[in-house]
This record gives sequence, C-alpha cells and structure tokens, in this order.
Amino acid sequence: MPPIRAVLFDLDGVVRHFDPENVTAIERSHDLGPGAIEAIAFAPQLLDQVTTGAISRREWVQRIGGALGNAQAAEAWGTQPFQADEQVIDLVDDLRTFGIRTAILTNGTDTIPAEIASMNLAPHFEAVFNSAEIGWTKPDVRAFQYVLDTMQLAPAEVFFTDDSASKLVGARALGMPTHHFTGVESLRDALRQAGVLR
Repeated sequence: MPPIRAVLFDLDGVVRHFDPENVTAIERSHDLGPGAIEAIAFAPQLLDQVTTGAISRREWVQRIGGALGNAQAAEAWGTQPFQADEQVIDLVDDLRTFGIRTAILTNGTDTIPAEIASMNLAPHFEAVFNSAEIGWTKPDVRAFQYVLDTMQLAPAEVFFTDDSASKLVGARALGMPTHHFTGVESLRDALRQAGVLR
C-alpha cells in the first residue's frame, strides 16, 4: 500500500458548523413545525439541482420560500451564520506540517467560494472541490475521481472523512481509505492508525 499523501475533508459538519438552534428559532418565530424548512430544502430533487449547479443558491432559497409559503422564513434560514471548527483547522495545520496535502470536497452551491473566503480557509487547504462547480455530488464515484485526477493522486493515497456515512461509499468503491467523522479526536486517532499522524 502506498503511503497516504493527502487528506480530503467534507465541509459541513466537519470543517464548518451551523448552530441547529438557529433553525429551531426560525421555525418557532414563523409558526412552522419542526423540520418544516429542511424537509423542503433537502428534498432530493431540489437539493440535487442546487448542488450540481443547475440552479443558484438564490433560486434555491426562493423555491424553498415558495413551497413553504413563507419567503421570510426561507430567507432567514438561508442566511444563518456559520463558523469554522478551530480544532479541525488545527488538525489540518498539523497535517500540513507533516507534508500531507489537504483539500475539501463539498456538496455545495455557487456561494461556496465566498463562504470559504469569509472563513479564511484558503491558507489551510490546497483546494476546495465544490459539487456545484464540478457537476457531481458525493457519493458519486465521479466526484471523487475528479479530485484524484486533479490532485494527480491514486485512491489509496487520499484519506477521506465525512460526517455522513453514506457519503463515504463512493470513496470506498475507488479504494480510498475513509473515516466516518464524529469528532476531531476520533479523526486524529484514525489518522494515527493510518500512519498519517504520529
């Protein structure tokens, strides 16, 4: 087995976090039932359109508002604050110290570049691969193959972590080592076991 030369991170739920209490507060203030907004936003057909770049994030939020019958609630949901996980960023910087390349693969929208810039993530990652730009979403093997081809690495050389176990399937199919992210310490342990960290 070749040594691991790069670690590929999911964005949301790993590198970046939203506070779920914000959604609860939005739904409560607009007299909506729990989960009402995200049931529409994350319905597979609509989500697939925005994460493959077929529609913009702006249009996505508008469609959510239309289906919900409440444009204001959709706007509030679509502009929630987020923050980078500093512990994960510390881990990323540790990896880079050991000469390991780092990148992000996200099922994202057309606003990802601006969001990445707002968190100043560019110095920590060699590349951000955004499904809305490349046209394929995780767990499609084509999304992972695009990353491998761009980084000019073999599957066994790239370790992938995601907080959604279902997103690991495509990476595993190609032979990439994977880890279901549940927290930074368990990820550190997995990277040590894989010989990436000391």
